Amino acid sequence: MPADTDGTLARLERPLRYVMGLAYVVAGVLHFLAPRVYERTVPPELPRPRLLVYLSGVAEIVLGVGVLFERTRRPAAAGIVALLVAVFPANVNMAVRDVDLEWVEDVPDVALWARLPLQGVLALWAWWHAQTDP
Repeated sequence: MPADTDGTLARLERPLRYVMGLAYVVAGVLHFLAPRVYERTVPPELPRPRLLVYLSGVAEIVLGVGVLFERTRRPAAAGIVALLVAVFPANVNMAVRDVDLEWVEDVPDVALWARLPLQGVLALWAWWHAQTDP
């Protein structure tokens, strides 16, 4: 991150970490409440989509909780970066195959493709929290 001469980033670090943690916990819980929606995003080349959905849901919950605590912040944030890399093929699958999400009619192609670079932004956000001194 660039130098933060006025401390704005330092003041925002903790609230942004709580937002990130809560977002991942909610996303993880949704994997269990609506697994069929997430199964549709799993590339057909991968085996056992339901198991992969549940595993990624557990990972999101555990890592989301992990970033909330200073003691586990860095490894959990690094884990989120790894998780984002691991689920990236599902996001590509959604864009390339125009996956029907069931709960949203006709997701615009631009939204599916815009999600791909958003994954990079989310990874940078998590990486920021993985650093020794955010």
